[in-house]
Amino acid sequence: MTDLKISGMTCPSCAAHVKAALEQVAGVERADVSDRTGLSRVTTAADVPVEALIGAVADAGYRAEPRTVARTAAVGGAPGQNTARLQEADSGGGGAPRKLHVVVIGSGGAAMAGALKAAERGARVTLIEQGTIGGTCVNVGCVPSKIMIRAAHIAHLRRTSPFDDGIGAREPVIHRDRLLTQQQARVAELRQAKYEDILETNPDITLLPGEARFESETTVVVRGRDGQDRSVAFDRCLIAVGANPQIPDIPGLPDSPYWTSTEALATDTIPERLAVIGASVVAVELAQAFARLGSRVTILARRHLLSREDPAIGEALAEVFRDEGIEVLDGTVATSVAHSEGEFVLVTRQGEVRVDRLLVATGRMARTADLQLETAAVAVDSHRSIMVDQTMRTSNPRIFAAGDCTDQPQYVYVAAAGGSRAAINMTGGAADLDLRTMPAVAFTDPQIATVGLSEAEAAKAGIRTESRTLTLDNVPRALANFDTRGFIKLVAEAGSGRLIGVQAVADGAGEIIQSAALAIHNTMTVAELADQLFPYLTMVEGLKLAAQTFTKDVTQLSCCAA
Repeated sequence: MTDLKISGMTCPSCAAHVKAALEQVAGVERADVSDRTGLSRVTTAADVPVEALIGAVADAGYRAEPRTVARTAAVGGAPGQNTARLQEADSGGGGAPRKLHVVVIGSGGAAMAGALKAAERGARVTLIEQGTIGGTCVNVGCVPSKIMIRAAHIAHLRRTSPFDDGIGAREPVIHRDRLLTQQQARVAELRQAKYEDILETNPDITLLPGEARFESETTVVVRGRDGQDRSVAFDRCLIAVGANPQIPDIPGLPDSPYWTSTEALATDTIPERLAVIGASVVAVELAQAFARLGSRVTILARRHLLSREDPAIGEALAEVFRDEGIEVLDGTVATSVAHSEGEFVLVTRQGEVRVDRLLVATGRMARTADLQLETAAVAVDSHRSIMVDQTMRTSNPRIFAAGDCTDQPQYVYVAAAGGSRAAINMTGGAADLDLRTMPAVAFTDPQIATVGLSEAEAAKAGIRTESRTLTLDNVPRALANFDTRGFIKLVAEAGSGRLIGVQAVADGAGEIIQSAALAIHNTMTVAELADQLFPYLTMVEGLKLAAQTFTKDVTQLSCCAA
């Protein structure tokens, strides 16, 4: 039996239409609908998903959602037992009908967005977290890394800048312990304000500390910090457990005190010599930060820097790194690692690399191994990432997933958007996550930003393209900054001129790319982009100039010519 609240009914005829629509759903025996109260009670012969009922109502021209009620659950157990059950009171019998119960596993960006949206839409939420509230981004990812990167940028500018002839440069003194204190204080402040305080003040979200695993397709078991197990039944579940650093299989590496990004961001010292295994976004961001704070850095790239991007991006970044004294070893793999008396020795086919610290940044893998997903009939891919559709639904229609534990791009804004959309769909709404215009940014200096398709990706999709690359010595803002490192590249569909991709290596590329994303989302052509008004002496004006290169020689234009 399922109780629904129906919106949009104004007369008995409306109720009759809704009744007929519900009784067309397979498994429904009877639907009682009242236009006066706006309520429907659906009697079923089988377990009919509430989404099927809501969809039938929507097809009839009305809106339905699970009927929300007060919470009547409690955690308890008989003396001597180590298992308790969170139960829900059924509607009827004089009591209030129950709220939809949503279990959220995790407390990071995807989990919090999902929990808050589900509660906002009338659900009762149990949020399960085995570690520190807030997940990767605020604690050991985005926030601390960007603070460290910014501090390193300031150190770099004090040491050298394009204006040293008129502003005296000096070698900065780095107090990493003090920078770390400042960094972690801001992390704690944001975790408190954006996670802990919100959970504490939301009456519809209950925090349950512990480690979750699935007991069935509708139940999880939570092992609390007291060692006891609690069985928690749910109507819907959102898995948002994030990911862990992926460690390559290199002989000797597991026995050495290597760093992942977590340890690198928490160190209170700057090593004299640092090696970085990997060429991902995390690898290049932290490599440059440590170099600017005083380390001699060597990067071992299996292919080349940021090899999944347009090759010009990696080439431009490698040139910048070498100018800053960072050694970039392309096509280099460590075949073994040894650690003795405070020194790492990495053996490669090109020779040995000896350093004081080793950072491994070769990607992240979904943290799903201990969830017993097979018990819940939740499918994963070969990397143990949970496979989801555009609604964030897994192979189990009651269970959704979002964030780094899925097969979607590992960005916190994708995670949060996915968690929010999952909650809408879990509570009777309809929302898809469209990643076709997803912007991505690497916070190196210059920044790297992309959106849409590269030339190679377009070719793989069978799209003929026409591209233009604008070097930054054609952008007035870059000239005024005396920093013309990088480029802006536009990829358009041949014939139509429709903009389908942008790649940028530039100071402020992360700010530029959102304008490009909006242009692609709104199916603008390069001609339309070139005809827009862009403020003079901004880096985003480079988009207009790049678009103009499809039809003009921009070197022959005046400074702000249209």
